[in-house]
Amino acid sequence: MEEKKGFFKRLVSGLTKTRDNIVSGIDSIFNGFSSIDDDFYEEIEEILVMGDIGINATTSIIEDLKRKVKEQNIKEPTECKKLLIQSIKDEMNVGETAYEFEKRKSVVLVIGVNGVGKTTSVGKLAGKLKDQGKKVVLAAADTFRAAAGEQLIEWAKRADVDIIGGQEGSDPGSVVYDAIAAAKARNADVLLCDTAGRLHNKKNLMNELGKINRIIEREYPEAYKETLVVLDGTTGQNALSQAREFEEVADITGIILTKLDGTAKGGIAVAIHSELGIPVKYIGVGETIDDLQKFDADEFVNALFDQQAD
Repeated sequence: MEEKKGFFKRLVSGLTKTRDNIVSGIDSIFNGFSSIDDDFYEEIEEILVMGDIGINATTSIIEDLKRKVKEQNIKEPTECKKLLIQSIKDEMNVGETAYEFEKRKSVVLVIGVNGVGKTTSVGKLAGKLKDQGKKVVLAAADTFRAAAGEQLIEWAKRADVDIIGGQEGSDPGSVVYDAIAAAKARNADVLLCDTAGRLHNKKNLMNELGKINRIIEREYPEAYKETLVVLDGTTGQNALSQAREFEEVADITGIILTKLDGTAKGGIAVAIHSELGIPVKYIGVGETIDDLQKFDADEFVNALFDQQAD
């Protein structure tokens, strides 16, 4: 639990900018209005949208809040804060099935454009799974960027897991092919593949991912397949449009949201889930291997509003 508690503290401090952006404004509304009327809701709505929570999520959160206020016959704006927090949590709940891949033999493809912290996230995820007692094989299938392979070898050493590939310019499909053979031979629980993500050239990316997926289906049909896209939290709405574009080329099952410690746009975690129906499964708030954690909606929203967990 110590690690969890430490992470919550980091999350609270990591979300400071976002909190200043959203919460101080909302508090002034709760305290500034004497009655709950349309203006009151409109002001809250505006602050949520400005905090990158997104139009869809905001609309749904406000509707939910209105319903609760009516049901519970609430008259005081100050009493709305707890309800608002609960509405945001409900909007984001990912449920237990989100981490099915941890329970089965699985292949996890990680995609994302350069610069979002993709290779680092793969390394951290490998370390995390290894700590859970899983046997992990890493596939360095991002052969497009020279540094990616070297970086991943470094992470593999740190996490003490096997790595396949890492040569610049080699064919990503053949790296995955070799990695599957290694994963089978070593009876690995999880095969974790770092793949290239060049969105400006969607057709190539589509072909490459298509090829990798066909190899997995042919060579490792028994494996459970998870596709995670890594997004940079500091880019706010841009991260959302990136997720949309990746959705066109891959069957995305979850999001890894990085760099939340440096941004006032942490509300994007709510938006992504709500607008795309793809859950944020991991969040990163720093550089060390422990700074990638499973996304917990309650914890995230508590940290956002600086509420100690009940």
